[in-house]
Amino acid sequence: MIQSLTQNDPQKSRILVFGRMIKFSHTIFALPFALSAVILAHQEKPVTLSGVFWIVVAMIGARSAAMGFNRIADAKLDAQNPRTADREIPKGKISPTSAIVFVLLFSLVFILASAFLGKICLYLSFPVLCILFFYSYAKRFTWLCHLYLGFAISLAPLGAWIAVTGSMAPGIFLLSLGLMTYIAGFDILYACQDIQFDKTAGLFSIPANFGIETSLFLAKLLHVLSVLFLLLLYPVFHLGAAYLFTVLIIAILFFIEHQLIHPKDLSNINIAFFHMNSIISVILLIGILADRLIR
Repeated sequence: MIQSLTQNDPQKSRILVFGRMIKFSHTIFALPFALSAVILAHQEKPVTLSGVFWIVVAMIGARSAAMGFNRIADAKLDAQNPRTADREIPKGKISPTSAIVFVLLFSLVFILASAFLGKICLYLSFPVLCILFFYSYAKRFTWLCHLYLGFAISLAPLGAWIAVTGSMAPGIFLLSLGLMTYIAGFDILYACQDIQFDKTAGLFSIPANFGIETSLFLAKLLHVLSVLFLLLLYPVFHLGAAYLFTVLIIAILFFIEHQLIHPKDLSNINIAFFHMNSIISVILLIGILADRLIR
C-alpha cells in the first residue's frame, strides 16, 4: 500500500527517503525528555501552547540537521561498513549536495524556532549546532564519543527549560544527566555491532578499545546512573508516588534490555535499541505528566 502510494507521488517518496536518512522516528528518544523539562518548568513559569510548539520545532530542526550532518561526514565509512552500506548517501538515493541543502535548511529551522523562544535561545542555538555537528568526528579520535553523544543530546531538556523560564536551575541538570547516561549507555550497546569494522577502520569506540564484556558492563553502569539521576528528581521537584512508580518501570526495562544482550550473542541489540529505549523515554514523560495532573 505505502509503496504504491509513493510510486504515484514522487514527492512523498522523496520525503520518506530523507526521513529514513535521518531516522526521524528516533526523535522519540530525546523529545520526551525535553517535554518533561517543559512540564517541570511550568512550576516556575506558565507554559504557553506557542512555546511548546516552537520547542518541538526546535527539537526536530536540531536533530534533523545533526543527523543529516552525521550522514554526510560518515558517507565514506558507511559505504565500507556492511551494516551501513545500504544507507541513502552511499547507495546514491540522496546526493551529497542534497544532503548539505537538507542540513542547512533544518539548521535554519532550528535557529528560527530558537529566535521565537527568546534572545537567549537564539544566541545559544549557534554553539548548540556546533556541539551537535562535532559529534560526527568524535569517534575518529576518542572512545569517549559515546559520552559526548550523550552530552550533546542531553542539552535538549536544558534548552527546553531555558526556553520556558529564561534561566537555568541546578535541578534540571539531573534530568539532563539522566538523559546523557541513558543515551551513552545504549550507544555503547549499539556500537558493539561494529566492533570489527571500527578496529579495521581505526575508529575509536568503547567496544573496539575494551572489548564486548567491558562494554556491556559500562553500559549497565551508565544505565544504573541514569536511574539514580531520575530518582533524584523526586525530592528536587517535589514529585509524587506516580513518578516513583514510573522510575521503577524504567529500571525494570533497563534490566530487561541488558538481559537481552550477552557477550556471545548480540542478535537482540536492535530489539533493545529500538523498542526498549523508545518505551523508556515515553514512559518518563507519561510519569511526570501524570504526577502533575494528579497533584
